[in-house]
Amino acid sequence: MIKYQGQTRILVAVDCIIFGFDGEQYKLLLIQRGFAPEKKHWSLMGGFVQPNESLKYAADRILKQLTGLQNVYMEQLHTFGEPNRDPVERTIAVTYFALVDIQKYEKQLSKEYHAEWFSLNEMPELIFDHNQMVEMAKNRLRYKAALHPILFELLPEKFTFPQLQALYEGLYDTNFDKRNFNRKLLSTGLFVKQQEKDKENSKKGAFYYKLDQNKYIDDFQAFLKFIPNPEKFLTA
Repeated sequence: MIKYQGQTRILVAVDCIIFGFDGEQYKLLLIQRGFAPEKKHWSLMGGFVQPNESLKYAADRILKQLTGLQNVYMEQLHTFGEPNRDPVERTIAVTYFALVDIQKYEKQLSKEYHAEWFSLNEMPELIFDHNQMVEMAKNRLRYKAALHPILFELLPEKFTFPQLQALYEGLYDTNFDKRNFNRKLLSTGLFVKQQEKDKENSKKGAFYYKLDQNKYIDDFQAFLKFIPNPEKFLTA
């Protein structure tokens, strides 16, 4: 077998950043690391890439092995390669991220590694450079949400404007004026009002709406009207 002579072998790992939404707030899936260093400390789902694996295959395998989750569509985010990021050996980490409906995947979660959902506002300190990975993934998610209707995958087919407002306020870490937010939503022309109302969360009730997918594809920039400072998310 031919090998490159005089070269140092370096480990390659993948780390999976799984965001979830439970209907009220965004959360991050974490596990307790199962080996030293930092054993039992909170960590993203990570592991080493084997010689016969592609990066994507390794990410899917590691996510299933450590959490039980499978069939989660993950996108490659970034490569972290600071020489001393892992105190044991030189390790390059390739990150993948996803946004999922927590209720949809809750039954798949394995208890073996104590995988738990943490609110993004109350997450513990993570090992190595995992906090930096999470921040980068949050910014990429904001960028994607500004250009694509990915947040609507977390909502039922018909939804209320208060539900949609909670989604965007949580992701962009800001508060919207309710009247102004609703007015801007309606001005996009992307929503189809339904006859029914949601009366569980208020006496008056809120009308249900559906997203007009065809109009959205033709005019996705209409959503930038109500995203705060969208320009900083369009350079990710």
